[in-house]
Amino acid sequence: MSSSSSRRGSLPRSGEGEGVLARMSSSISQSPVVARGKAAAAEAGTVAKKLLRSTGKAAWIAGTTFLVLVVPLIIEMDREQQLNELEMQQSTLLGTPPSYAAAAPAK
Repeated sequence: MSSSSSRRGSLPRSGEGEGVLARMSSSISQSPVVARGKAAAAEAGTVAKKLLRSTGKAAWIAGTTFLVLVVPLIIEMDREQQLNELEMQQSTLLGTPPSYAAAAPAK
């Protein structure tokens, strides 16, 4: 006796040698629901790619604008602060009152 005929409980094989699981899998993968799901996934991927591309462009514009407009402003404010601190040091060394105190009216 051959080994395939001696096994108990085995499922009979179809003429193509395909099992029940393989037939079920192929019928599911050819289903219209699966086809619509694949199309939806492909469309979602395309939308995500476009979104990332436009987000990257927006980030580049924001970064460039920050470098051109805001960084020089920050540098100028820092210079102004250093100049004010230097004037304060010089006025305390020379013994003159600070300029902001002289501008305030005395009570």
